[in-house]
Amino acid sequence: MKSLAALLTAALALGNAQAASTITIATVNNPDMVTMQKLTPEFNKLYPDINVKWVVLPENELRQKITLDVASGAGSFDVATVGAYEVPIWAKNGWLDPLTPAFAKNPDIAKSYNVNDIIPGVRNALTIGGQLYAVPFYAESSMTYYNKDLFKKAGVTMPVNPTWTQIEGFAAKVNDPKNGVYGICLRGLPGWGENMAVFSTVANTFGGRWYDNDWKPQLDSSAWKNAMTFYVNLIKKYGPPGATSNGFTENLTLMSQGKCGMWVDATVAAGLLSDPSSSKIVNSVGFANAPTGPGTPRGNHWYWSWNLAIPKSSKQEDAAFKFITWATSKDYIALVAKTKGTWAAVPPGTRTSTYSNPQYKKAAGAFSSLVQKAISSADVTKATKDPVPYTGIQYVAIPEFQALGTQVGQYLAGAISGQTTIDQALSQAQAAAQKVAKEGGYQK
Repeated sequence: MKSLAALLTAALALGNAQAASTITIATVNNPDMVTMQKLTPEFNKLYPDINVKWVVLPENELRQKITLDVASGAGSFDVATVGAYEVPIWAKNGWLDPLTPAFAKNPDIAKSYNVNDIIPGVRNALTIGGQLYAVPFYAESSMTYYNKDLFKKAGVTMPVNPTWTQIEGFAAKVNDPKNGVYGICLRGLPGWGENMAVFSTVANTFGGRWYDNDWKPQLDSSAWKNAMTFYVNLIKKYGPPGATSNGFTENLTLMSQGKCGMWVDATVAAGLLSDPSSSKIVNSVGFANAPTGPGTPRGNHWYWSWNLAIPKSSKQEDAAFKFITWATSKDYIALVAKTKGTWAAVPPGTRTSTYSNPQYKKAAGAFSSLVQKAISSADVTKATKDPVPYTGIQYVAIPEFQALGTQVGQYLAGAISGQTTIDQALSQAQAAAQKVAKEGGYQK
């Protein structure tokens, strides 16, 4: 016969099993997210009554899978990893649970989490109609990288706030293709998240915009023509051959191997160029702000973040809320630093406290303040000289932009490769943007 104690233990275990929640988390297979998955046992030490199931996929596959799931209300996922582009669109579609009520319902979590510690620009991008709809896992802007040894050899000095005109002059001085060194490396690979991410910031700061307030496309404007002419000529004159095959990864390799005098791209590369295991320019890499153009200082650098959100279709909102606030907390960031053995490896760009942490400053001091300022000042609501009816710096936050941005990116690549003229590329881009405005019902 079983003892009374054994029966009580069994009954308690049964009760706990019945009370346990299971949440399914969909995320990208990026290194920072893989680390989050590996740290699940640490989450379970705090919340032993919550079981966690993971679905980890490449970005394109994940985006398609989650979009279909939340749009149909299938409820396969309790936590979704979504980009800064999707959050406002999905919130307006009613696909995400607002988090502001959940923080009000859980005052202890709200107090320890401290939403106000999230960098204001990051928080604003995730706030729609006064409600926070996602919490940031990591965030980034864009900046200028340069090779200090090549600059010294050419007798030029990079200012902290360069203009695109100065960048062109530096590229001409540093360019030395006979020795495999190019003045500047920029994205030419077509895609809304590839060449159009960088080029859109150029168009912004040359005074351009995708649409005016009546949703009339502005891609055949003089500002866009000046910006595209500048970008194409800069790459043709001082960029590496085959630039239309080069995206973030390819240019990172070129820059880290000492082949580029300059590179304007994502701030997340700062840590990678400073890593001796993958970079040959650890001691010569310099950092500056993203260049500004002749039209306006606005929109010269972008904003992007990967965030955790709770789909409206989730049946485990409370457990999901506990997970997303754990994985984006100050304590989680410290846990990653402890686990990895260095503060340079923590998810960047989300919390003010990270950038005031002496240990982080020591590990990432050469670039951390520039990165923080770039992210803090990137305003998705004021990225252009003239008013616009959309939000976004390097994208237009409408569902059709994934296809439109990629299509225009192909026209830009055609101009870079010489297959089309700049006027032809702009004419094609204008027609594509007009079709979206009309068929999407934006243009009245």
